[in-house]
Amino acid sequence: MLDTASLIKLLAQPRKIVITTHHKPDGDAMGSSLGLYNYLIQQGHHVKVITPTDYPEFLNWLPGNGEVIIYTEQIKESADLIAAADMIFCLDFNALNRINEMGELVGGSNAVKIMIDHHLEPQDFDDYRYWDINACATAQLIYTFIVEELNNKKLINKDVATCLYTGIMTDSASFSLPKTTSAVHRIIADLIDEGAVNWQIYEQIYKNSSENRLRFLGICLSERLEVLHEFNTAVIAVTKADLEKYDVVTGDTEGIVNYALSISGVKLAAFIVERNDKVKLSLRSKGEFPANEICKKYFNGGGHRNAAGGVSTGSLEQVVTQFKLILPEYKKLLIQ
Repeated sequence: MLDTASLIKLLAQPRKIVITTHHKPDGDAMGSSLGLYNYLIQQGHHVKVITPTDYPEFLNWLPGNGEVIIYTEQIKESADLIAAADMIFCLDFNALNRINEMGELVGGSNAVKIMIDHHLEPQDFDDYRYWDINACATAQLIYTFIVEELNNKKLINKDVATCLYTGIMTDSASFSLPKTTSAVHRIIADLIDEGAVNWQIYEQIYKNSSENRLRFLGICLSERLEVLHEFNTAVIAVTKADLEKYDVVTGDTEGIVNYALSISGVKLAAFIVERNDKVKLSLRSKGEFPANEICKKYFNGGGHRNAAGGVSTGSLEQVVTQFKLILPEYKKLLIQ
């Protein structure tokens, strides 16, 4: 593994750099990636952000978004950039399967690989690791990486600050989760001082829905929500037909699971959605309940204790039934 001094020495000269993040990137993934992008270009590096898939339109306003390459839409260009890279920054993921087909390209690259992440159980594919599971967001780690590791706070300009603020705000559920410590708030204050306009960022992310998205949300809550009171659990199960009816696009389902979790007394919420060839689960929990354990043990996934995801090749009905059958195993934790 490289030490920080060696990394700083590498970054002292212009390099060909690729930044990538997990498939279906969220606010933290794109905020981290574009925050780091806007930092590195100030030093003369040749930088490209490559995402494995598309991402929500409500993130398209982020500074530097116009330079992002989507792998599935530009496969050859992406592969050429990865092959030519001197350094590859892997942000907000720690296993190569999280970047789909890109994983083989990144894993086989001779570039120096830098992982910056806050998820459990990192895979050993990196040369330098800046990793902390106690961070509320990878964007928080990008800030401390620049300030504390690289000692270069002066290059956190408005564009960098805007991107990092977005990442921290979205991954902390607007600063409401337990890992939003006083240190995080001090970082946020500094980002505002450097030009991040907090209220504008909030409006771009949370007050920018399409009419279809709101109607879809209404159906989720009025017709697809089931509350299992005996387990303090709520489930929203959505069919492929629902997605087609409301022309649901990437990002439209984001955050819906939190509505189920907001019900008084509910400790565990599941958003289960039928896709073309699989069923995806998004779990959220309160307190000490291990949502990630359920995803890892039963649904080929994982994540954080209170926010995790999984996938199944079963039918929607089978997955919902399986999830309900798991609940008695955790009843003591759910009702205490």
